[in-house]
Amino acid sequence: MLKSTVNTLREHGYQAIRELDKVVLTEKFRGRVVLRSSGLDEAKFLQTAQMCPVGALSVAGLDMGRCIFCKECSFRHPENIIFTNDYHLATSVREELIILFDTPTKPYTITQNPLFKNSLKLRQISAGGDGSNEMELNAAGNVNFDMARYGIEFTASPRHADGVVITGPITRNMARETQLVLDATPDPKLIILAGTDAISGGLFADSPAIYRQFIDNNHINLYIAGNPVHPLSFILGLKPPKL
Repeated sequence: MLKSTVNTLREHGYQAIRELDKVVLTEKFRGRVVLRSSGLDEAKFLQTAQMCPVGALSVAGLDMGRCIFCKECSFRHPENIIFTNDYHLATSVREELIILFDTPTKPYTITQNPLFKNSLKLRQISAGGDGSNEMELNAAGNVNFDMARYGIEFTASPRHADGVVITGPITRNMARETQLVLDATPDPKLIILAGTDAISGGLFADSPAIYRQFIDNNHINLYIAGNPVHPLSFILGLKPPKL
């Protein structure tokens, strides 16, 4: 049995990505945005901003917490609105998700609680999610990304968790349940919003079926942008940047 296991390991090799913060994703990946004002057609830009289905784009810049990464604005202004392949999209400060024109990119602020340095158990809540973010969070635990090697795992019960990860815009029929799960999580606890829908409501923000008071009533510890969130963005947001 031992010989068989050793032979299998030798054949497969080390499958997990060794250094997650050094991965270079394809240029087709829609990550962190860079905005440049040089040569910008202002009249056309204002039309583009009005077209944005979630109001993420304005004269001030682009809000990645609202952005659904459709890239339509970039198609109209390829020299001014550039979606890079940078997957570092987590921040503890909501305002840092607003990208301004001609502002050099800098690492986002991520505040870590030393109590969760080597072990972080999370309860994931799909509060009206469409399944895409949930699938990506599941992928964060697969053999490629293997977030469990850093002590990050999902748990079945909030009573065994250090915090909650919320996906989805928080529908009215999930608002009470979301608060109940948070209340069942022992202190100190983290609240993490994963994906555009959770951060701002996304396409559903103005729907009467959405109830966002939970966000107003609780302190959010971490915002992870993406639509959906990439596993690298999720893991590096929880365990930045030297793994």
